[in-house]
Amino acid sequence: MPLALNLDAIAKLPHAPVSDVKKVGCMTAVARSGKLVVTHHNAPDAVMLSIADYDTIVQALRDAAMPREAMLDALRQRFDERLAVVQTDDAGGRLRTLLRQPAKLGGEARVAARH
Repeated sequence: MPLALNLDAIAKLPHAPVSDVKKVGCMTAVARSGKLVVTHHNAPDAVMLSIADYDTIVQALRDAAMPREAMLDALRQRFDERLAVVQTDDAGGRLRTLLRQPAKLGGEARVAARH
């Protein structure tokens, strides 16, 4: 299950000089946008994150570190669940019934252009 990290490029994040980090305004900026780039001599030096963003990043890193075998096991399980559906006694009959029914186009018919 992929996680959406919603991480912006450094240039798009709010910036603050390191001297301002000690001031209350920085925490307000982090609370407002969830992240803040701290600069030193106008160059990015650090990033302050909300706890929610930090937790999302940590979880994504944990998921990325998941052993390959565990990922393959999860994939095998999903495949086996899907395969079980077509291996039931009535699967052939259900498929034949489905194929005999007229197609439901939802009111739209499209014709492909021939070249």
